[in-house]
Amino acid sequence: MKEDNQKDKEIYQSYINHSIQDFENSQSINVKDQRSMIKKGKYMALITSIMISLAILLLIIPGMTLGSYLYYAVGGKANHLIEIATKTVYVTEPNISLEEMELEENIKFFSMDIQFEVFKRIGKEDYKAGEYLIKYAFDKPRFPEKTILLDRPLPKIASMESNRIFHPDALKPPGLEVEWDLLKKLPDGTVSEVYISLSKLMKAGELEKQLGKNVEVRWVAVDTGLEKKQIDKEGYPVAPIGYPLQLDQTTWSPFNGRDQTNEEVFMDILEFLRNNEENAAKIASAKSLALEERVPYLKKNGIYVYGAVVTGPTSELRKLQKNEAIRTMKVGEVKLWNWK
Repeated sequence: MKEDNQKDKEIYQSYINHSIQDFENSQSINVKDQRSMIKKGKYMALITSIMISLAILLLIIPGMTLGSYLYYAVGGKANHLIEIATKTVYVTEPNISLEEMELEENIKFFSMDIQFEVFKRIGKEDYKAGEYLIKYAFDKPRFPEKTILLDRPLPKIASMESNRIFHPDALKPPGLEVEWDLLKKLPDGTVSEVYISLSKLMKAGELEKQLGKNVEVRWVAVDTGLEKKQIDKEGYPVAPIGYPLQLDQTTWSPFNGRDQTNEEVFMDILEFLRNNEENAAKIASAKSLALEERVPYLKKNGIYVYGAVVTGPTSELRKLQKNEAIRTMKVGEVKLWNWK
């Protein structure tokens, strides 16, 4: 019996030794090579993950791009935002017009940029005043980025435009008399743009008669009941508003005179911006346009002007100092003679 047990143990031990020898013989790769293989495996796994992520992104990007175009195209949202921007410029920036045919729009991932040039009429010619870039995130604009090309730039904050045009009942800063001296020192062979403030409120047609045929009224500032205090009911400074007095023969201008008078177009624009006031105020760089107060006031009291931007030969503009209807004046842009 003992011999049998001993024999079994020997057979078992022989089997174990043989198995160990087979295992060692099968492991022909050393430890260093094994580590190298593991490292390569991790690298390939990383590459695979990156490729899968890129593939997903390549599928997502066209979808997001299409979604962005649909967001701005469906329902005319892009055109609506452009309309807010362009009409705000016409009624908040004196003697400024734009070339809508050259307006550029660039749609990105649920954002849109619009860029356009603006012009000023000085004498009988339009001069490029600058370039505007307005960036939208969805339908919310940022403050416009402006590149100004003027010798005497407009204030960057729209409400500060009241430093050039003053309501008859508002306080005016001292020292404005030097503006008349400046106008007198300009050569006769020039045309100028000047900002005039009136001694009393009047209709736009009456103002044109007061100034005569040798002076062209480009833009009029409209009394809306807030200009005397220059703040709205919340205490925020308000931007002056007004409209071009001359017809613009270009087809894209809202003031082309084909269906309505400029005064009627002005009221329609205010109603339109009243429904989009948050965006319009941002584009005008104004704390408040206060259209909820202004529009009802204008409907009740009618449109009267308290100031204007006019242009003409410098020699003719000097004569305005004797006009009792004019309270103050500030010189704007000056160009070489182009009066025809």
